[in-house]
Amino acid sequence: MIYGIGPAISAIKALVKKLDVSANNTANVQTQGFKASSASLQDVSASTGTSQVGLGTTLGGISQDYSSGSFESTSSATDMAVGGTGFFIGKDSSGGDYYTRDGGFHFDKNGRFVTTSGHVVQGWELDPVTGEVQGATRDVTLTSFTSPPEETTHVKTIINLNSDADDKSAGTNALAIAWDGDDPDGRYISDNAYEYRTSIKVYDGVGSTHDITLYFDKGDSASTWEYVVTADPAEDKRVGAAGDNLGLLARGTLVFDDSGTVSDITMEINDGTGNWIAQNVSTDLINGHFTYHPDFLGTADGSSQMSIQLDFGASYNGSSWVNDSLSSTQHSARSNTVYYSADGYGAGDLQSVTVSTDGVIGGTYSNGQTLHLFQVAIARFNNPQGLNKIGGNLYAKTSESGDAIVGRPGTNGLGNIVPNALEESNVDIAKESVRLILIKRAFQANLNVIRTEEEMTGDLLDILS
Repeated sequence: MIYGIGPAISAIKALVKKLDVSANNTANVQTQGFKASSASLQDVSASTGTSQVGLGTTLGGISQDYSSGSFESTSSATDMAVGGTGFFIGKDSSGGDYYTRDGGFHFDKNGRFVTTSGHVVQGWELDPVTGEVQGATRDVTLTSFTSPPEETTHVKTIINLNSDADDKSAGTNALAIAWDGDDPDGRYISDNAYEYRTSIKVYDGVGSTHDITLYFDKGDSASTWEYVVTADPAEDKRVGAAGDNLGLLARGTLVFDDSGTVSDITMEINDGTGNWIAQNVSTDLINGHFTYHPDFLGTADGSSQMSIQLDFGASYNGSSWVNDSLSSTQHSARSNTVYYSADGYGAGDLQSVTVSTDGVIGGTYSNGQTLHLFQVAIARFNNPQGLNKIGGNLYAKTSESGDAIVGRPGTNGLGNIVPNALEESNVDIAKESVRLILIKRAFQANLNVIRTEEEMTGDLLDILS
């Protein structure tokens, strides 16, 4: 007669466990990256054949729902979520790896990219320019918050030179002769000795800026112009540079055809001591352009001497000068600079970071550069149900889960990164509310079983007494 009490008590115990699971889901309905659990029950049998009554129920297991939750947009550039399969990887101080779906990351005071629980996010260091992976996964850490300078190697100057201008410095190489690099008054070339001048800033090897000034004057023929390339004499550190030659870097000619486009360019390099070295189009061009060689740092062996390509919008293709779509001209209009540009830049401070869908963390710097820094790694498991929940939105691998399969976002079955977002809990509060009602009803039904067994047992004892 008291057989039914056992199954009812087993059901109550199992339902309490199921209630615990549902209560935990409900408690974490707002927990970032939380994955809902569900408890499964299974029956207990103690006999075989046609008279199987059963001994009630027991907890069969608790499984995780690893489907993605919804994504909440945030204003933090370091927040990210996994759209699909995968976990972020965090390493603790002892070198242990832990896994999370909570992408609320930030940089700590030491430049480490850390999770909300303080674990260091893992990823690959990237080549700043090419974005290629460098080595194995490691702590994502910014060891420097500055972008190194880049020396100028190419200057493009597009000018129009007035075809109606006069030759103000008559004679061959008159502009170079008119230059006086040690003029105490700083008037290195007289205003009445040239038709036009233009300046452009360049960067040396340590990121300091310097002005390169080009002077132009009409040559001996209507289609020829002389030019000189100069720097501030006080900044000229070329080995042996002295006297009139201080700051005088190069001289040459620009020749235009009847339509006013460039047909020929020549250049001679000044070594700083007054020796002029003619440049040959067959041997001395870089990318089809002549180069000049300022030295602003002044190493004793001249190793800090720069090589800067001078680009007037025309390049030599091996047989002739070919004009770009935008090139220097000689037209009947005032002399002016149409366009100029120079590569190179100074050192820059990190201003912001960005994250792409493939998990690449980029840095934007005050010098205008955007550099690749790291790519975040994510991991998946053959049996994620075997992971151990350790709290703090973290999981640890076990023998049941197997080892982590680590890869780049968007590859090998791994999800992409959702930047500027956090993954919300995937708990369905409506489903949990219904589940709580059903658990309550089942609990009450099993209490009724125990109550009924008790009443029937009492009736039997009354008859037998």
